[in-house]
Amino acid sequence: MAMPLLADSARPTPHELGHEQTEYTDLLRQFDQPGACVVCLDPSLTVQQANREFFRQFDDASADVCGRDFCDLVHPSVQQALKRQFIRLLDGSRHRFTTHVVAVGADGAAFTSALTAVAVREGSAHVASILVVLRPTAGGEEVDMVTHRKKLLTETEARILEGIAAGLSTVPLASRLYLSRQGVEYHVTRLLRKLRVPNRAALVSRAYSIGVLNVGCWPPKVVDDFVK
Repeated sequence: MAMPLLADSARPTPHELGHEQTEYTDLLRQFDQPGACVVCLDPSLTVQQANREFFRQFDDASADVCGRDFCDLVHPSVQQALKRQFIRLLDGSRHRFTTHVVAVGADGAAFTSALTAVAVREGSAHVASILVVLRPTAGGEEVDMVTHRKKLLTETEARILEGIAAGLSTVPLASRLYLSRQGVEYHVTRLLRKLRVPNRAALVSRAYSIGVLNVGCWPPKVVDDFVK
């Protein structure tokens, strides 16, 4: 199936966006920046149109990108936080936002990008679509993160990691999970080995850095995709 491209003529004008031109000058310039991915989403956050760079980064032979939920294209650890940002666009709380995300390309490699999203409205309230621009950060280097394809932790290990990230020591963890102190220490040792770190503080830092713990979530929560 042919995938629609976001041509120059598809660019929204400041008038169509319903805001002053100066506010969108920087965003519209990004259409012509090398490496910039531009995509148009409908209000359900489904990919409708995109430029060639977007398809180069995200097109996978196993499925068409058009028709997919845009949030499925970012790392699971940042999906919830990103969805909250989009909800604020859709409910009118804001008309644009900029954030950093970790995207997952067609080859499963994770890379960092600066994301800018703008609500394109019909009239004064209804959001007709959302324009998203992704720009590579610091050279667009790949980052060391596990992808959604890898089941990393057992259920017990996930709950122990969440407890450690929340600041719980061995005794409270043992009581919460109905384990002995020795049982907790056994699983902690396994976690340290799996994530190749020397202590609990480094364990939590490493878990966030590779995307095993959800970003912007309290109490800490392991991403379900990584639990066996």
